[in-house]
Amino acid sequence: MPEPAFAVTPGWLPPHPSPSTPDFTVPPGAVDAHCHVFGPAERFPYAAGRKYTPADASKHDLFALRDRLGFTRNVIVQATCHGADNSALVDALRTAGHRARGVATVRPDVSDEELKDLHEAGVRGVRFNFVRRLVDAPPTDELAAVARRIAPLGWHAVVYFEAADLPHLEDFFASLPVPLVVDHMGRPDVSLPPGGLDFKRFLRFVEAGDVWVKVSCPERLSRTGPPAVDGERHAYRDVVPFARTVVERFGDRVLWGTDWPHPNLKSHMPDDGLLVDHIPHVAATTEQQRLLLVDNPLRLYWPEEAR
Repeated sequence: MPEPAFAVTPGWLPPHPSPSTPDFTVPPGAVDAHCHVFGPAERFPYAAGRKYTPADASKHDLFALRDRLGFTRNVIVQATCHGADNSALVDALRTAGHRARGVATVRPDVSDEELKDLHEAGVRGVRFNFVRRLVDAPPTDELAAVARRIAPLGWHAVVYFEAADLPHLEDFFASLPVPLVVDHMGRPDVSLPPGGLDFKRFLRFVEAGDVWVKVSCPERLSRTGPPAVDGERHAYRDVVPFARTVVERFGDRVLWGTDWPHPNLKSHMPDDGLLVDHIPHVAATTEQQRLLLVDNPLRLYWPEEAR
């Protein structure tokens, strides 16, 4: 039997086969502001220089999860395994219509026509990855060039980095002419206190600029993990103080997303229903929840509808 064209990375965890129905009901119009589609590889091949090869995760599966969890819309983020070929992303956006927006990956030599096509498909930002295990070198020069290209479109830049690298990046980030959206709270070390120097530095960075924060991916940050007792709905408790601090200080600049299908997780595959039940622990009031899940993503991705 011939080998498949794209053999999945050994140990790759597939999405949860049957996510639970959350106890928490998200507000009407809620947006899952960070999720992905992978492939299918036969139609949308993975990039030659990728650091991992995922299992296919289709737009149809994503939209089914959206409905199961009670969300209305998605923001679909281009993943590194597809490189700068945004075909799978654009296909998902066109299928979803007005119910999805996208964050693409583009290079500095992208044409004006390509940018126009991406905008018409629903793209409103670009993503750059600074996590060292996922990139060969920090893409500062590329991001600076791309930021100049996308500023006239009103787009933003999504940046993914680890807390230890912020001191080397924050001056560069502050120089960019577009708003920034930080993935997963800049990956703080949650074994340290939220009042520690590292997280205080991150909070000062957010406060000083046009910076938005995704209080997402507790499953990536947690040291305690999901609950050990069946039926326990309060998971990833060690992440809560960090996320709650961000929500309380920057309530009009926070976003939330599932990160489905949770690429590159090694320890466990989270139950997306459990992730939704994490939300009221970090956004405790109805007002905070509406800002996090509805008003803020509308302002950033559907500004024509924002209040």
